[in-house]
Amino acid sequence: MPEQATGASRAAKHSRAEESLRWVCFDVGETLIDETRVWSTWADILRIPRFTFMAAFGAVIANAQDHRDVFGVFGVQDWQSLEPQFQSAFGGFRSEDLYPDVVSALATLRDAGYRIAIIGNQPARRNAELRAIGVEADLIAMSDELMVYKPSPEFFDRALELMAAAPSEVAYVGDRLDNDVHPSSAAGMHAVWLMRGPWARVTRDNPPPGTRAFGTLTELAANVEHIWE
Repeated sequence: MPEQATGASRAAKHSRAEESLRWVCFDVGETLIDETRVWSTWADILRIPRFTFMAAFGAVIANAQDHRDVFGVFGVQDWQSLEPQFQSAFGGFRSEDLYPDVVSALATLRDAGYRIAIIGNQPARRNAELRAIGVEADLIAMSDELMVYKPSPEFFDRALELMAAAPSEVAYVGDRLDNDVHPSSAAGMHAVWLMRGPWARVTRDNPPPGTRAFGTLTELAANVEHIWE
């Protein structure tokens, strides 16, 4: 009997997940992935002390500049030519790059019947890398394969198309007000601000009315039903 009950419980969860119309859609950098190793690798390639590079990176963000302007701070105008060297040194996402709450939070959301999407501004190869380090989702898609990029409205239109969902059925979770929260809210989604990483810490902007804010994905997963209230 206990085995039958367990099987029935699993079947019920599976059925509920399949029938659910609600999606929780995640950004990647500083939402799922701690990008410390990304930018440390760039500092090492440029032979700039990591502490100095990170300080300049924070200043660029605080001034509401594009984060890639950090290269100009150090007089590096042709940083794109160093991309192959960076990719070789970085080697793709590793398990240690995941924030420690990611896998458990996604499992909690999935068990509660929510569908999981991961759609962010990243190279297409990140799809396989995320799955390889244990990130499970119903849908993973990156901007480079979609050929649309945040914060453009087209990015969020395409995301909704991929999820086959109405905006009201989607909560979009990200750390950046400019790239994630404001544009997802404008698209009619439920905007969720994950308050970690440099963009969340040094912003001088304010989230739009109705935005839900959480400090961790564990907190989000425990309170996900309130997003739709």
